[in-house]
Amino acid sequence: PCELPDAFKDIPYQPFSKSDRLGKISDWTGTAQTDKKFSNKYASQFGGGSQYAYFHEEDETTFHLVDSARIQKPPHQRGRFRGNMRNNRSGRGRGARGGVQVGGMTTLSKSASKLRDQRRGTTRKWGMRGPPPKIRDASVTVRPDWVTIEEMDFPRLAKLSLPSVKEGEDIMTCGTLEYYDKTYDRVNVKNERPLQSVDRIFHTVTTTDDPIIRQLSKTQGNVYATDAILATIMCCTRSNYSWDIVIDKIGGKLFMDKRDNTEFDLLTVNETASEPPQEDGSSLNSPRNLAIEATFINHNFSQQVLKSGEKEPKYKFDQPNPFIGDDEDGEVASVAYRYRKWDLNNGITLVARCEHDAVLKMPQGDTQFLTIKALNEWDSKIANAVEWRQKLDTQRGAILANELRNNSCKLAKWTVQALLAGS
Repeated sequence: PCELPDAFKDIPYQPFSKSDRLGKISDWTGTAQTDKKFSNKYASQFGGGSQYAYFHEEDETTFHLVDSARIQKPPHQRGRFRGNMRNNRSGRGRGARGGVQVGGMTTLSKSASKLRDQRRGTTRKWGMRGPPPKIRDASVTVRPDWVTIEEMDFPRLAKLSLPSVKEGEDIMTCGTLEYYDKTYDRVNVKNERPLQSVDRIFHTVTTTDDPIIRQLSKTQGNVYATDAILATIMCCTRSNYSWDIVIDKIGGKLFMDKRDNTEFDLLTVNETASEPPQEDGSSLNSPRNLAIEATFINHNFSQQVLKSGEKEPKYKFDQPNPFIGDDEDGEVASVAYRYRKWDLNNGITLVARCEHDAVLKMPQGDTQFLTIKALNEWDSKIANAVEWRQKLDTQRGAILANELRNNSCKLAKWTVQALLAGS
């Protein structure tokens, strides 16, 4: 009730539902005949309140248990029935699945006995319930005094669509790209190339620190972001790890930023696998260490597969790279930024910075922009995967399918980023 009449003002309120089945007044035989199918037949859907609970304040030593007779078990719990059930079951077809029945005994085929051993292992480890659900730390601690304005759950987000969005329109292009070295298309297990450490500078600048977005915000659009932030939001229904972004509203304009010093730019490893990497102190295979390794591999790989050198041609966009300062020591990675805008209708114009990693001359003479990413193998035994060296040349599709399952969020983000940039 929302408002209480004065007559009931000091009486504690106990919720109850008219559809609740009320049990017997005093059920002494409750333990003997439990209804297995509807064990909570008489339980209220509202939690039993403690308002009317009776507490005996005085000394409890005067209390004696009167009935000390043994409680009779119901037939389905008594031993003698169980034995017969077991014998009957092995005689029927159920016990003999995956094996051959020889004179009342079941001999297991190899695959069946392997399956049985696997099951035994998991049962021993987790009991019959399966592994406990993983509780992940939130990326932001929600304070008790915060007010919830809106909650969006994954099922609702999955149904959203913007069917009438046209292709993005380029506002400005910056940076210099190197050409992709096509000899890397021929690398395989027998003809391998070790990964090199390419010492180049990578900029991961958030939206509001970008001088060009600041400049564009005066004349173009009213929502600003980077391709990495947009891809993270667009693929959020696939993500399992916590992340957050900061949205500043300045005037009527929204700026989407990543938080400083977070792991937002690290690439997750096996985030969507059925058994993702476990937090194991300072283990090599802890999620954070794997993410750092994957990010380094991607940085180095994306630069190693380019034709770099003083004499090699480069593709230059109209404007120079906006993040190279005069005091920058060292070589900057091959990267180009494409500032694009999309009209999302309802008065929303989105401006985003997208990236290309390289460029490729096509046989027809036109130029194609590339986004270069690398999947990496870590420990195939722990990851429950096939060994890449054995299967890459013969079953590339199987390995890709496995990676699509284990890294569904990361691959979706890469795809979205490439689509946003037009790579």
